[in-house]
Amino acid sequence: MELIDTDIRPWNAEDVREQFGDSLSLLPSNDNIKELQTILRDKNTTRSDFKFYADRLIRLVIEESLNNLPFTDCEVVTPTGALYKGLKYGAGNCGVSIVRSGEAMEQGLRDCCRSIRIGKILVESDTDTHEAHVVYAKFPEDIARRQVLLMYPIMSTGNTVKQAVNVLTQHGVKEERIILSNLFCTPAAVQAVVDYVPKMKILTSELHPVAPNHFGQKYFGTD
Repeated sequence: MELIDTDIRPWNAEDVREQFGDSLSLLPSNDNIKELQTILRDKNTTRSDFKFYADRLIRLVIEESLNNLPFTDCEVVTPTGALYKGLKYGAGNCGVSIVRSGEAMEQGLRDCCRSIRIGKILVESDTDTHEAHVVYAKFPEDIARRQVLLMYPIMSTGNTVKQAVNVLTQHGVKEERIILSNLFCTPAAVQAVVDYVPKMKILTSELHPVAPNHFGQKYFGTD
């Protein structure tokens, strides 16, 4: 089999800031994260290893996404009776996964936020026109008052995410209250989404012209 040379370097934080400003943030890179990305892209990775290392990368992305939510000052009393000035999340956070691959990120969010509400959106593409459209959506009733972590691990074109954001805004969610939690995305997809919803924040682990589109099938064992 002829190999296709895709040795195109991923974007760094400086490139991202210059092109997309504050709309896109990269997970701070290190050798550990690069190894996880490499394992997930390797065609020889077994399904059990793929899921294990995908869950590790998901947890890192979720943790960083949560760091972008609003916090408020608070004071607590320690067991020794001392007063401690700290922080707590602002009220009303929730997750929304784009079915099916986005569901892979739900457990990572639950591991970080106990009892968090999670909604779902199903977006399908027309087989003839390839146009994305929403066929199902279920959210907490008060989602319009919540900060939303929109979960979608692979973004190649941005069409699915744009349709998902459409549904959220139709339910009263302001685009500046949405954070897209993503593992891998292409520059073209980011540009399409940023042009469409410039106030939404995007957090990803890697910006690269070639996205590992096998992610959902490999994670759920349907490849």
